[in-house]
Amino acid sequence: MENKVKVGILGATGFVGQRLAVLLENHPFFDVEVIAASPASKGKKYCESIEGRWKLNEKIPEYIKNMTLESVQDIEKISKKVQLVFCALKLSGDEIRKIEEEYAKQEVVVVSNNSAHRGTEDVPVLIPELNNQHLNIIEAQKKRLGSKKGFIVAKPNCSLQSYLPAVYALREFEPEVISLTTYQAVSGSGKRLEEYTSIHDNIIPYIGGEEEKTEKESLKILGVVSEEKIQNAQEPIISSQCVRVPVSEGHLAAVSIKFKKRPSKEEIIEKWNNFKADKDIEALPMSPEKLLVYKTEEDRPQTALDRDEGKGMSITIGRLREDNIFDYKFICLSHNTLRGAAGGAMLTAELLKVRGLV
Repeated sequence: MENKVKVGILGATGFVGQRLAVLLENHPFFDVEVIAASPASKGKKYCESIEGRWKLNEKIPEYIKNMTLESVQDIEKISKKVQLVFCALKLSGDEIRKIEEEYAKQEVVVVSNNSAHRGTEDVPVLIPELNNQHLNIIEAQKKRLGSKKGFIVAKPNCSLQSYLPAVYALREFEPEVISLTTYQAVSGSGKRLEEYTSIHDNIIPYIGGEEEKTEKESLKILGVVSEEKIQNAQEPIISSQCVRVPVSEGHLAAVSIKFKKRPSKEEIIEKWNNFKADKDIEALPMSPEKLLVYKTEEDRPQTALDRDEGKGMSITIGRLREDNIFDYKFICLSHNTLRGAAGGAMLTAELLKVRGLV
């Protein structure tokens, strides 16, 4: 493709940054012009900085091995080289908010994997197949920032992406109350399974901030653009628990749900099987053939068997059955570092490209 978008990776040496580096190799829309990390890494070659810290099964892409790292703080310098940055930094929320806004004010589009701006009222928290209409808020955000081209779009937390697309497909039945537990892979903490020694033969029933993000970000995604902000949905009422389990990749959710307009089991499965995204989204390089895949086997989805469904971008669902307290319960699964992190950010950036926003 001619006129590829020049992009940068902020936080290129971390887990999500590594995954972005792999996904961006030979991408039809994007060319990586800049990689950046902490000021301490400035001037180092990527292969040197990442030595002994590469966390993926895939090899380090050849194109990036000898690229020289910049400091993420050199905002003006980097902004002159790129049109879009993927932000995967590990800093405090205040630091990330400031950095992302400074890049946007320098007329760079920011696709963020961080939580810092997810609560900002004019920043879309995007799952492209669900709430791409929230991109309509961008003009209001540009006005606030004083930018012409620069803005921020955030990818939601990985914990909610295993279940929310399945619920969204059922919205005409008016979901009223949801109780769920997510069983989250160790890669969500930025570690490989062998590095997370305390998880061996163990389950850890606490992941800081995950339950709040699962509940609040879901309501923003289900909300509507109102004047110059995104108005969160008031329903469904969501209660979540998030636990860490000894799995390398893949977040699984056990969901119980009550509707105002209770559907039949057959109606639910029909909605899942026939869910369609907008045509321009379905055509994107990172888009799976089907977003929602219902498994009929009684013991599916399973993390090891199903997390890579649809290039790791599909949500697999199974075990739909009636519930003694709620209306129904089911299990669903997503790949947390693809759909839930780098892949979701890539899909968002692709959508911005085809809709002429970058």
